[in-house]
Amino acid sequence: MPQSNFAPINAATRLCAVLGSPIRHSASPAMHNAAFAALGLNWRYLAFEVDPKNLRAAIEGARAMGFAGLNLTVPHKLLAVDMVDELDASAKTWGAVNTIKFENGRAIGFNTDADGLANSLRHDLAVELRGAKVLLLGAGGAGRTAALKLAAENVAELFLVNRTASKAEEIAGEIKKQFSSIKVSGGYPNANVDLLLNATSLGLKPEDGSPLDEKQFSLKQTRAVYDMIYQPAETALLKNAKAAGCQTANGIGMLVGQGAKAFEIWTGQTAPVAVMRRAVEGSVYGV
Repeated sequence: MPQSNFAPINAATRLCAVLGSPIRHSASPAMHNAAFAALGLNWRYLAFEVDPKNLRAAIEGARAMGFAGLNLTVPHKLLAVDMVDELDASAKTWGAVNTIKFENGRAIGFNTDADGLANSLRHDLAVELRGAKVLLLGAGGAGRTAALKLAAENVAELFLVNRTASKAEEIAGEIKKQFSSIKVSGGYPNANVDLLLNATSLGLKPEDGSPLDEKQFSLKQTRAVYDMIYQPAETALLKNAKAAGCQTANGIGMLVGQGAKAFEIWTGQTAPVAVMRRAVEGSVYGV
């Protein structure tokens, strides 16, 4: 990171941060601080471990201390919907908040994940979403956003799998109301799909196994596998998928895409996307 481009920290330094639990894996500080440095902005980006029960207090604390904005990651994206003063159209549409901007004393919630995911699927896996059959693992904040975005992109069929089946059924119900032409069902498919997408947090810890029950669905039944997790760079799911001959990608593209949009929301300046991607890859891969 070009440290010489940083203005010294002083009383005018603007602060942003990501809140999550766990958070030690996050590459967002490396990404955003590289972007601030590239544009010579007197801004800094931090990361804080925040338990869900303390999320409201953390958001209020950031507001009180004059933070420019926040990012939210697992498990805060759904909780934050009821903790901001206003929802941008993106947060209303996708039903989750991953970015907060503090403006004139108000906390405004945005969702930059949906577009970041769709763009990454196209760029990193060359997946044509329109008409695709997709198996989606996870029905939390990230899973809900992904499911609604995939439906909006006119996938042909969507299979939702979640540890708590009722959550998947709830999302399926929403999709049927908003996107009546999309075939959506709970549980694993019997036939092949074009894409398997992991939106769970299983894989973040070194000891984690795969979120996929391969007794119910074989990786031979899909062409491509995308894991929203990017740290570690290769989860158990992606390792197994590569061994099965699938095209694979982790969530770096999504992270950079959503991060670039958040950067622009906070600063009003065009994000240096190439700089941000290099910083993330350096943080994750050590190169």
